[in-house]
Amino acid sequence: MTTELRQLLPAEWDTWYGKLELAFGGVAEPPEERDIWRDLTETERSFGVWDGADCVGTAGAFSFGLTVPGGAEVPTAGVTMVSVQPTHRRRGVLRSMMRHQLADVRERGEALAVLTASEPAIYGRFGYGAATQDIRVTVDTLRLAPPELPGVDGVRLRLVDPADGLAECERVYARLVPARPGMLARRPGWERLATLDPKSERNGAGELQCVLAEVDGEVRGYARYAVKPEWDHSGPCGTVQVRHIEALDPVVYAALWRYLFGIDLTSSVTVPNLPVDDPLLHLVADMRRCRIGVREALFVRLVDVGEALAARTYRTPVDVVLDVTDPFCPWNEGRWRLTGDEKGAVCSRTTDAADLALSVRELGTAYLGGFPLAALAAAGRVRELRPGALAAASLAFGSGTAPWLPHGF
Repeated sequence: MTTELRQLLPAEWDTWYGKLELAFGGVAEPPEERDIWRDLTETERSFGVWDGADCVGTAGAFSFGLTVPGGAEVPTAGVTMVSVQPTHRRRGVLRSMMRHQLADVRERGEALAVLTASEPAIYGRFGYGAATQDIRVTVDTLRLAPPELPGVDGVRLRLVDPADGLAECERVYARLVPARPGMLARRPGWERLATLDPKSERNGAGELQCVLAEVDGEVRGYARYAVKPEWDHSGPCGTVQVRHIEALDPVVYAALWRYLFGIDLTSSVTVPNLPVDDPLLHLVADMRRCRIGVREALFVRLVDVGEALAARTYRTPVDVVLDVTDPFCPWNEGRWRLTGDEKGAVCSRTTDAADLALSVRELGTAYLGGFPLAALAAAGRVRELRPGALAAASLAFGSGTAPWLPHGF
């Protein structure tokens, strides 16, 4: 097989993206959504594999800032739009694209690459580890009283056109980004996806709506949602479908949920993506009336082990030598001494004896503090070489706030 891997030309975007759609089932996206992805595509970070005139593989990356434990925003490659045509599977096309991309990320000076996976089993062999989880919640609002906190009556709620409220919502989102590991600082243009509402994808729901929550004239929270009306023999049983909900303080958050619980002609509220430590579960009187599903979300890959580990802080003082294996990016292989605490860290090459042995995949899983190293060791994926090193490092790598990916890419 003779193929060519090369950077995407702007004039090739329609062909390239069409091949991506074909690989994901062949259902064309609505034109308005396709136009946004065209505008967001960074062609200088996108490439394809071509077999003659035929595009048989696609991959790209977005330029993000990723919040890490300690609040720093680390330049990160958001790996995206990865596909291989069925005619060219198991021929090394994906491996060649992943190798090319990680080398490019390294040349750009980014210590991290992240992705969301349609098939999670694929990406472990390229060094990506599942680092965050999210929960999908369906609340029985007939049996649960609306959330209440002192002060909620002082929150003014105002319905606006989603496009008109976009700037205010973005300001709230930007203030929240540094507070939680896994959140993404994004370039201008990404906000357009938040209000995308093609009729073909509503599945029986009404138009997207936006409610702003104000205190003393300042917007301090918002919710975007749609209502899917339904009726049965006993009456109305519609569903409030929440797309996004954010708030800068607990009172505003409770006020938004009280509003959503109380929408007429509905009996449930669903939200597809919340952090695993979201306060909603503690605002309701009976958590059992919230059906909860959990899944992994963001996969993290340390492209430069030393820089990545030095970019975050650690909950407790740590001084550990890590013996890292990384055959896919051999520049990471070897022993690294990590020394740090809640104020900062350094990580550099060492010849000292190793305390823990693990692959770069396990480092990615533990990096944002959502999965403890001790749990990975219990699964046989981390080996303790010095007694006591595992417990100390596992505690240090933790995060007081669960990491969370607010949206896909």
